[in-house]
Amino acid sequence: MRKETQKVLILSLLGLVSVNLAAQQKAKRDTIKSIDEVVVTALGIKRQDRSLGYVAETVKSDELLETQNNNWSQALEGKVAGLKIQTAGAGPLGSSLIKLRGDISMNANENNALIVVDGVPLNNNTTGTGFSAYGAGSKADLPIDYGNGINTINPDDIESITVLKGSTASALYGSRGAAGAVMITTKSGKTKKGKIQVTLNSYSSYDSVLKWPDWQYEYGQGTMQKDTNGNYFYSYGASADGVSTGGTSSAFGPKFAGQYYFQYDPTTEGQSATRQLWQPYKDNIKGFWKTGTTFSNNVAIESSNETTSFRTSLTYLNNEWMMPNTGFDRFNAALSFDHKLSEKLKVGVKFNFNKTKSDNLPATGYSNQSISYFMIFQNPNVDLAWYEPIWKKGKEQVDQIHPFSSFIDNPYLIAYEMLNGVDKNFITGNVNLNYKITKNFDVMVRSGLELNNELRTQKRPWSSANYLQGMYREQHINSMDLNNDVLFTYRNKFNDFDFSASAGGNIRYIEYTMYDYLADGLLKPGVYTMPNGISNITKFAKPSDKQVNSTYALANVSYKNKIFLDLTARNDWSSTLPAQNRSYFYPSVATSFILSDIFNFTSQKFNYWKLRASWSKVGNDTNPYQLIKYYNNSDFAGSVESPATFPNPNLRPNMITNMEAGMDFSFLKNRINYSITAYQSNSKDQIVTIPALWETGYSGRIINAGEIRNRGIEMTLNTFPIKNKNFSWSVNANWSLNRNKILSLPEEFHGEPYTMASVGGVVYYNAFVGGSLGDMYGYGLMYSPDGQVIFGSDGLTGKPTQMKKIGNAYPEWRAGLQNEFRYKGITVSFSFDGQYKGMAYSQSHHKMTEQGKLEHTLIGRENPGGLIVGAGVVQNPDGSFSPNTKGVLVSAYYADYYRRANVETNTFDTSFIKLRDARIAYSFPKSVTEQLKLTDLTLAVFGRNLWMWTKFPLFDPEAATLNDNQITPGVEMGQLPTARTVGVQLNVKF
Repeated sequence: MRKETQKVLILSLLGLVSVNLAAQQKAKRDTIKSIDEVVVTALGIKRQDRSLGYVAETVKSDELLETQNNNWSQALEGKVAGLKIQTAGAGPLGSSLIKLRGDISMNANENNALIVVDGVPLNNNTTGTGFSAYGAGSKADLPIDYGNGINTINPDDIESITVLKGSTASALYGSRGAAGAVMITTKSGKTKKGKIQVTLNSYSSYDSVLKWPDWQYEYGQGTMQKDTNGNYFYSYGASADGVSTGGTSSAFGPKFAGQYYFQYDPTTEGQSATRQLWQPYKDNIKGFWKTGTTFSNNVAIESSNETTSFRTSLTYLNNEWMMPNTGFDRFNAALSFDHKLSEKLKVGVKFNFNKTKSDNLPATGYSNQSISYFMIFQNPNVDLAWYEPIWKKGKEQVDQIHPFSSFIDNPYLIAYEMLNGVDKNFITGNVNLNYKITKNFDVMVRSGLELNNELRTQKRPWSSANYLQGMYREQHINSMDLNNDVLFTYRNKFNDFDFSASAGGNIRYIEYTMYDYLADGLLKPGVYTMPNGISNITKFAKPSDKQVNSTYALANVSYKNKIFLDLTARNDWSSTLPAQNRSYFYPSVATSFILSDIFNFTSQKFNYWKLRASWSKVGNDTNPYQLIKYYNNSDFAGSVESPATFPNPNLRPNMITNMEAGMDFSFLKNRINYSITAYQSNSKDQIVTIPALWETGYSGRIINAGEIRNRGIEMTLNTFPIKNKNFSWSVNANWSLNRNKILSLPEEFHGEPYTMASVGGVVYYNAFVGGSLGDMYGYGLMYSPDGQVIFGSDGLTGKPTQMKKIGNAYPEWRAGLQNEFRYKGITVSFSFDGQYKGMAYSQSHHKMTEQGKLEHTLIGRENPGGLIVGAGVVQNPDGSFSPNTKGVLVSAYYADYYRRANVETNTFDTSFIKLRDARIAYSFPKSVTEQLKLTDLTLAVFGRNLWMWTKFPLFDPEAATLNDNQITPGVEMGQLPTARTVGVQLNVKF
């Protein structure tokens, strides 16, 4: 064996830590680099991974850029154990929430990870439109996904992402980090000797629908009506064949068998003069959707030397989404500047500007004016082209073409007239100063600012189902989030001990206002201005301000770089809590032991063994204005209305206790790395709203109550099965399991459930002691003692009087698998991820089954008399059971068995496997790049969501509903299709 020499590399990290690493001067070709990597932890402090007593997983920028996406966070899906990206499937901007290790609170808004950019927390809140997803037939609007803070971050500017999963890891961020944190470090200049480097990154991608429902095109519109001869028939309007059957949304009409009927004639906008061929139009839903396109171009300029580093970048992205006339434009500008003013003083500046503009974003949900609603109600015998003129002849902007039902809006009217615009300007930035007071003592001062200015518009034309005389709305949103930090740090070495201690404070101040203007009805059709409103409603926003003052301290001690101990403490004073409970303190402790070094276990086969453990207690406050009674603005000018929720002047902070332990291993010269972690968190004194007696004048009141326990296991495996000079193969895998249990609930419930949320008035997320967050309740089928479905004497299913647990929205486990192959300049990579179990209710499945639109409703249609006998039993007068023999019309059977309230029959397993992304890239050799005077030239093709296996019958098993500003998993309520993406990328550096 070749003799190897070593040298000691002393790595100083921004003056914060110093570590000794063994670096090989010459290593064998199949040796993988040491796993002693540096990660970014709370407050932006960089630490050596071996010193941490908790899990911190890092994702490099390359993984975000390899398969470009409108929202970079979705590239994390399946790559980090215990991480879930929750979206509502509501359009191209796609608001995202990052969840780590499941839910810890009955308040859904408290379960999302904190996003931190360059050490400064990002406000990732979503402002909704104020409407629920279920609004069919009511004079109401719809939820629209305008995106959230994550959308404003440009992936081209991200250097790396570190995921801090437990509250111990993010304890220094206080209540905001109770559910973990995602630390984003943006790029800065890294060139040598002051050389300027220019990077161009350009890509084009194309979207198509990943999965369609199984629509049937064998039978057309109708309700199984027969003519005088006893034959099924169809007639648009009354005709010689019989009464009109053209007003129904059901597809239980005649089979397509070459016959002729009186049908709709688009030229006369009425009944055809002669009978027309009865035929299906199999592209009458899919044909509405088009190939979406995204074009993005980024240019970055950077330079650095011993005293200064500089980087600036500009990015322009244009998206035309799959739904016609929807999409957005996004412009990003970023600036990073670091300068060493003297041997003692450093200054750094980060600035990011995002402008997102759209003339139209799609609405989501189950309501007349959503495209999802149209897809549900479209019949197999209706040609999509009949809708394209939008307006009836001579009635432009006054009366739309919707010939089959006044409740079903024309799809082209939805796309081209019902416009949801946004113009958003979002600025984030920070200035930081580092001053070295003495050799061992320094101070950091940092101020971070986030500003948002947003104008939203909603236009609804005359003749729309919910607004017969149209509507125009403007929402003006302004917010500011200011964070100021100061941190003093002392470090020294005492014999075999390395010691570092820091203490500091933070002041966070938040302002938020939204002015809402509504013109209800338009005097002149097609003119969208406030003065054109028949009646104008102005809602002047009350202020929504909050301030949190904090002090914190941390200490790190290591012994011979083998044993590490971390201690943190923080105290917050929150303006949202009463004076007597406003101050709350919480500590954390973490330790790690490098057992392989302590016991000298290292060898050629066994390289590394680390044991880690941590404990923390984290406080959590609440939203503003819940302590005393505040009046709300009324729809009537100059008036107010009493709040519906009774305040609580004695609220206490919610406290979360977290424990975590795990081990890390490395084998075969670090070619195999394995990690396992177990954790538990207990959340007590949750701040919840419970029902109140209506006699009090309130619908609910706020209290402290309840305890949730959250447990889980995470495993990761990183390997290099093959690695030599020309070829390498790396495999990264992860698996995670999470279970939560409700240990206690408010005494006021007396054993009754606490309804945490509900969707559409059918699915209820009820909390019982002993149950779990995500438990879904609703009405279902009734069963005999031997498990058979009970039917009534009328041949329809028995109707229970009590709801029951249908399932849980969350899976039993999740997993991800990534592979990468490199051969010389060629790189091939692909990533799978999936989940096992979990359930989701589908409103679309209910309605399309009720109407006979799906293939499974073909069963029984050829039965004699069109009757079907439900498989099950009926209960006899003496209490015994006998087989059900009563036949009912096929249309009545499906309408009853899959009725909206029957959550059980419309809820499905959401297990899935997805080919989440894939990429083939070629980096041109130096012989080519040098001739072109380039330092790097890479061309790649990529894809995302290329393939999926699932038994979920609708668009995507990762179903969730956007209700106002809340994303609720486990319910599909007018979900929009998921995109399959393919694209081409070019990266040039010179």
